[in-house]
Amino acid sequence: MMMSLFDYLGRPAGSELGQRVAAAAARNKVKYETRHVSTKTYTGDVMLYPKAFLDQFFGGVNEGTNNTRQLLHG
Repeated sequence: MMMSLFDYLGRPAGSELGQRVAAAAARNKVKYETRHVSTKTYTGDVMLYPKAFLDQFFGGVNEGTNNTRQLLHG
């Protein structure tokens, strides 16, 4: 299952966290996809990552929580 950071965290991740996740995905050769979104506050492409990668990156946090603990330290 591919998920955006917003879908996973339940809130906007912000560019700094997004860059750390993208860097960790690149280092670990994680395949990603993109999706174009258009909301009141953002229009553009968002990265989609495998849920298993996001679970590993965030230490198994359940989506929709505010726990942002990181294991891969992007």
